[in-house]
Amino acid sequence: MKILRITGFTLLACLVVAQFVQPDLNRSSAEPTAAIENRFPIPDDVLRILDRSCYDCHSDNTIYPWYAHIQPVGWWLADHVDEGKGHLNFDQFLTYSTVRQYHKLEEIREMVELDEMPLPSYLILHSDAVLTAESSGRLLAWSDAMRDSMASWYPPDSLRRPQR
Repeated sequence: MKILRITGFTLLACLVVAQFVQPDLNRSSAEPTAAIENRFPIPDDVLRILDRSCYDCHSDNTIYPWYAHIQPVGWWLADHVDEGKGHLNFDQFLTYSTVRQYHKLEEIREMVELDEMPLPSYLILHSDAVLTAESSGRLLAWSDAMRDSMASWYPPDSLRRPQR
């Protein structure tokens, strides 16, 4: 019984101390000069979809829920956002090579068609981020149109990774 009490107090103390170790927040006050919308036109309806369903994990500005400041949840969210931005960051899109930009637009189609984005774990508490058939269709049409634009701007071989 004494060991359980000591273990319980130790765990409680660790949780209390953990509250003082907050991860960095994904917030930037800098003008997003490399943001996708600075080169690619985004219709208002598509921008709303991206804002509602993508930007929390795929931009330099996350809107955090209240529970993000409770550890260890905050650490998990910070890792999740870092991983999402590592795959695609709409605010840094223009820093990508032409090949990578084109590929990311292809991946948007793939992730949406396979219903892999937004992540189910995100949708649990963000039901407004669910992509309906209509919003998916608009997002896919926009992504396809941006790839078509790139195909008209660049030589075809510059949009594909070289074969090894």
